[in-house]
Amino acid sequence: MKMTEAGEFSVITYNIAGLPEFISSAVTKRSSSIAEIGQKLNRFDIAHVQEDFNYNKFLYNSGNSHPFRTRNKGKVPFGDGLNTLSNFPVHDLRRIRWKDCSGSDCLTPKGFSFSRIEVAKDVFIDFYNVHANAWNHNSASAARRKNIKQLSDYIKQHSAENAVILMGDLNARYCFYNDNISLLNTENKLTDVWVSEKNMGKFPDMLKDFPSEDILSMTDSCETIDKILYRSSVEIELSATDYKFENLLFSNANGLHLSDHIPVSAKFFWKIKRKIHNRIEPVLTKNEK
Repeated sequence: MKMTEAGEFSVITYNIAGLPEFISSAVTKRSSSIAEIGQKLNRFDIAHVQEDFNYNKFLYNSGNSHPFRTRNKGKVPFGDGLNTLSNFPVHDLRRIRWKDCSGSDCLTPKGFSFSRIEVAKDVFIDFYNVHANAWNHNSASAARRKNIKQLSDYIKQHSAENAVILMGDLNARYCFYNDNISLLNTENKLTDVWVSEKNMGKFPDMLKDFPSEDILSMTDSCETIDKILYRSSVEIELSATDYKFENLLFSNANGLHLSDHIPVSAKFFWKIKRKIHNRIEPVLTKNEK
């Protein structure tokens, strides 16, 4: 890798519905659909996938060309379903299981992963791949709130001074009164790309009931549970653009979605900050001259 002081890369986050086909809510055949997903992810520099359980060999070995890919942890019930595919080296991978869960979410070691991705020589960004507790009844929402608190605390402890990009299926919305994902903004100073790019920098109004929209019919003017958040550091300045619902790209030849989620993508620009100090010449005494 060459030394450089600025650059750009594209990202995408996608819940690929890799549960066994007989319990998956996706409408297309899982093995062939996930193989197609693997090929189409080649267009993006860094991809976070969730629910990568039973069909990882199709994702990785059917035309995907990312040179750096995290090792799959296994099928249900052994794996966490979280993997990263990257054009840049992935360092220091850690997988953290949620301390709290509810219902079927307790059947796998669901949680989040942490890694440091080297986007240029000696330029590292902390990446988080997240899959929070699903469903919206009281016990599920309570578990998800604890998930988000656990994640927020981890970021504060392990990425305190670092640039961060967090992507994943958070199963939550800012507008749902029973969710607390705003902690990621207030406690960790993370900017939500959808909020900044598509909602004029404003968080949506709070609702008593969870929005009932079908996530496969939404447009990028709507808040979705699949999110991209980021922040800069004192050393690395990050900016994001080109937020997009990738519903057309990730459909098959018959127009059917390849998963039960629509992936969201963005482009990031980074540059190294330089601290400029005004040089003050010392005042010399007569004997020192």
